[in-house]
Amino acid sequence: MGRPDGPLLRDKVVLVNGGTQGVGAAIARAAVREGAVVAVTGRRAEPGEALVAELTAAGGEALFVRADLADAERARASVAEVVAAWGRIDCLVNSAGLTARGTLLDTTPELFDAHIAINLRAPFFAMQAAVADMTARGAPGTIVNIITSSAHGGQPFLAPYVAAKAGLTGLTRNAAHAHRWDRIRINGLNIGWTATEGEDATQRAFHGAGDDWRERAAARLPMGRLGQPDEIADFVVLLLSDRSGVVTGSVIDWDQNVLGGLD
Repeated sequence: MGRPDGPLLRDKVVLVNGGTQGVGAAIARAAVREGAVVAVTGRRAEPGEALVAELTAAGGEALFVRADLADAERARASVAEVVAAWGRIDCLVNSAGLTARGTLLDTTPELFDAHIAINLRAPFFAMQAAVADMTARGAPGTIVNIITSSAHGGQPFLAPYVAAKAGLTGLTRNAAHAHRWDRIRINGLNIGWTATEGEDATQRAFHGAGDDWRERAAARLPMGRLGQPDEIADFVVLLLSDRSGVVTGSVIDWDQNVLGGLD
């Protein structure tokens, strides 16, 4: 396969769940830049509508779908609204995530269920709806799940988060295997510590961080900085595009710490 002419996602219909801020918003921007029409979901209308206005002003075509993805029916409906708007879905990105802290000893059933709802159940049912549309049309498609390097084990205070995201790792591989003959490629990205609005709120709420937390964190990291949403977005666009070739069922570690390496 030669290099494609023009944008990587030209004329593709892309849904980014959890796409109104952070990594999801960066993916939406990159997808529009690469020629896609893009829908983003979020719970709050204001940031969603602001992002759509930004993407439209940049010459793109975009749609905001208000959805609380903790509700499995809304996760399905997010796909249905995209299909209603543009007649199909070509690409799905599951980037919504809950990172509220909890250890094995202090996690309540309610917190555990919240993690499962956002970090595992929502991707499952969004994928179900997207793959149903693709197979009904006999069309290929691509899905990327934003997971986490913590799915390999993680910190003690991330117990329910790790449980849910490790489940998403298995789901990614299972679905990729199940639908490889449908030419639906499904991959995951285990991202590391990333500089997002959500991470800023988490650091302040759970770790008492001040305004200099990013600088302090960067000083402890091999590359001297946290991961950047726009860099992750470029990688996701590559995985969504034909330029990533035949790869499916891969869960890629996108981090600066080498898992298994010891000093």
